Amino acid sequence: MPERQFSTVLAAAKVGAEWAITALYREFHPRLLRYLRAQAPAHGDDLASEVWLDVSAGLERFEGDETAFRRWLFTIASRRLIDLRRADARMRAFLALLERSFDPRDNADPEAGVLAGSETEAALARIGRLSPNQAQVVLLRVVAGLTVEDVAAIVGKKPGAVRVLQHRALKRLAEELAREREAVVTQ
Repeated sequence: MPERQFSTVLAAAKVGAEWAITALYREFHPRLLRYLRAQAPAHGDDLASEVWLDVSAGLERFEGDETAFRRWLFTIASRRLIDLRRADARMRAFLALLERSFDPRDNADPEAGVLAGSETEAALARIGRLSPNQAQVVLLRVVAGLTVEDVAAIVGKKPGAVRVLQHRALKRLAEELAREREAVVTQ
């Protein structure tokens, strides 16, 4: 895109002209998407969407030419990749901690008792079948040992909603475990 044309398009995009935002997207999105897909194949499309959201949020503050815009765009993309990798590393570390800390003999806590009915992988598989909200609450409460108030702050819900999610999740896990045990007994 010629520099004069870029300046016009950028100025129009800054005030929200849809045609200008579309022009920027069409010009830069293919390269952005290739970059992100090469770095994180399973997450490239999602990351690109997040990058464009960040661009739209900061566009009116951006100053510079096309080269500076490209540099800014790919800096945002790089930061999103770093965030993704950090989140993946935290999840891997959390799962490793869960596997190391799982003690099937620890039945003193009712929540732990639900998890103690099986090996760590089976327990994680059961939790994985819960709704995402229920799984998150159970993992934060039982595995991370956080209070209801702490979990509520993390997930952005009221403490009562966290208690309900936890209760329903644990009830579902207990019912599933009882069905599995009954199936073993009747065999």
